[in-house]
Amino acid sequence: MFFHYRTPGFILKKNDRGEADRIFTIYTKDFGKLELLAKGERKIASKLRGGLELFFLSEIEFIQGKNYKTLTDAILIDSFKNLRKDLKVLGVLYKISEVFDALVKEAEPDEKIWDLLNEVFKKLSDIKPEIVYYYFFWNFLSFLGYHPEMYHCALCQKKLSPENIYFSPKEGGLTCEQCEKSIESKKQVDPDAVKIIRIIFKKDWPTFKKLKIKNEELKALKIISQYYLSGILERVG
Repeated sequence: MFFHYRTPGFILKKNDRGEADRIFTIYTKDFGKLELLAKGERKIASKLRGGLELFFLSEIEFIQGKNYKTLTDAILIDSFKNLRKDLKVLGVLYKISEVFDALVKEAEPDEKIWDLLNEVFKKLSDIKPEIVYYYFFWNFLSFLGYHPEMYHCALCQKKLSPENIYFSPKEGGLTCEQCEKSIESKKQVDPDAVKIIRIIFKKDWPTFKKLKIKNEELKALKIISQYYLSGILERVG
């Protein structure tokens, strides 16, 4: 006898399997990240197709099979139709999916991460998508236990001055000019990028929405974000 489980979930990834099946990666409210088999989903007549598009929020039903958890139903909650009209927004959603898949293990539900996904999907229609991505990125890493030190030197704990600050993934955040000399892996960071990340961690959307971030600042934010992610991925293997 199979038990049927129901839960809302964000559909973040899909891969073809065999002639007509697909494997979906779904982050669910009640079970965390799941890899689910949708049998025959690629067939035109499949009853599952209406609720299983990428970046849908759907109410899914599944059973635990011998080798896979198998989808038995998928009812659309929100298709985020407006987001699909913007290629930049879609690009951000794919980036979120990639980072999510790389760092979140199967299962382990997390209310903070669930709420963050809900928040980000809603804000993508109101705020420049690149900015929303970094809001997701830094808060996501924080919830996973990778919150960096952003106000004091990660080594000597002295308050940082705006000039000549460095970032070290291994040391867990910013370091001062003196301490960076003893660190093998570090990168000098733009003070403006640091200011933006500090605002992100305050989760102050009204202030965040008013920010007029220049292209140069976005580039600096991209550099430090990619650098930190690379360092984390090295640690988790």
